[in-house]
Amino acid sequence: MKLNYKKTIFIGMAFLGISAFWQVYDVIIPLILENTFHLDKTITGVVMSLDNVLALFLLPFFGSFSDRVDTKIGKRTPFILVGTVIAILGIFIIPYANNSKQFILFNVGLAIVLFGTAIYRAPAVALMPDLTPKPLRSKANAIINLMGAVGAVLALISIRLLVPKSDSPDYTALFLSIGAIMLVSFIILKSKINENKLRVYEEKEETKVNVNSEKLPKEVFRSLVLLLASIFFWFAAYNGITTAFSRYALAMWGMSEGDVAMSLMVATVVAILSYIPAGMVASKIGRKKTIIVGILFVTTTYVMGTILKDFTFLIYIAFAIMGIGWAFINVNSFPMVVEMSKSGDIGKYTGTYYTASMAAQILTPILSGFLMDQFGFKILFPYAFVFSILSFITMSMVRHGDSKAELGDKLEVFDVEE
Repeated sequence: MKLNYKKTIFIGMAFLGISAFWQVYDVIIPLILENTFHLDKTITGVVMSLDNVLALFLLPFFGSFSDRVDTKIGKRTPFILVGTVIAILGIFIIPYANNSKQFILFNVGLAIVLFGTAIYRAPAVALMPDLTPKPLRSKANAIINLMGAVGAVLALISIRLLVPKSDSPDYTALFLSIGAIMLVSFIILKSKINENKLRVYEEKEETKVNVNSEKLPKEVFRSLVLLLASIFFWFAAYNGITTAFSRYALAMWGMSEGDVAMSLMVATVVAILSYIPAGMVASKIGRKKTIIVGILFVTTTYVMGTILKDFTFLIYIAFAIMGIGWAFINVNSFPMVVEMSKSGDIGKYTGTYYTASMAAQILTPILSGFLMDQFGFKILFPYAFVFSILSFITMSMVRHGDSKAELGDKLEVFDVEE
């Protein structure tokens, strides 16, 4: 059995498009809020968290909704199409509102984009497990993550080339380029992937191996709850560090902004380089063991962060270790969640995965910020360490989610006519 990498790349085009937008969202929207509309950092932070709040409710809804849809172009593709069109409409409004300094119109445009991306995010992610046999989903998810990284890189290149150096830059060209990336990504996806034909093929193979019962068994449900708790805990730890690290590093280690950026870049680049190996390791030792190794890696970084008192080269090593660990966790956790689903409710389980991760990303900036106000910056890495240990404990008790299906050594995945 082997993965068809070419078609997995095409499946990842939707994730490429949405990742390009999120990169611009994270970099540019705060600048517009603060520089154009003169909001303070607290209000800016509230606005920037709205996507996570919306995602907490909308992603499970649209993921589950897409399970119940069946059209001539598939279950997920209609949501990706509608969401892309709506998001692009909002993307066109944002730079116009920025240039004309219309705050209400800006918020309307931002709300349209966030709603559009919420429509298709879970269905787009669910497309991979829809069209990939269970034993190959970790490897496929590694490719999907790489496609997301490509989208982020394209966005960063667009920012570098299309944002003029000015106190009040015009972002029109940038947002038009992101809209174009999203549109082209969808066109490639639709032209290369016949969702219905590939999905029917995979559902037949799932039926052959009889990997699902009609009702989720009690012991499998227990594993699902423990896995979702683990996802919440490691996101709470990881995002606690990433959201506060710049302030921590400047205050505690005397690092420059460039050193901070380099540390985070090391973690990101190493994680990207580790995506494919993370899928390969999981195919050898299993997803659960690979995730536990990843947890131990990121926990090592949190320990090093607690011990280190000054800026040294060891900080870069610590973040490289974190990048490896995060790749091992990230590549294999989503496939474990959908492993427990049936072919008819993959979207629902995809939404459930995002509920756990988004809940952590909403809570952890607030909780870690409160603790740092009470005890100082020194509490940041111990905070992450505690949540990471909690994820290790809950993950150790998970008993399901590793693929046990055997589809035959000679099965060529996706080798069907389009």
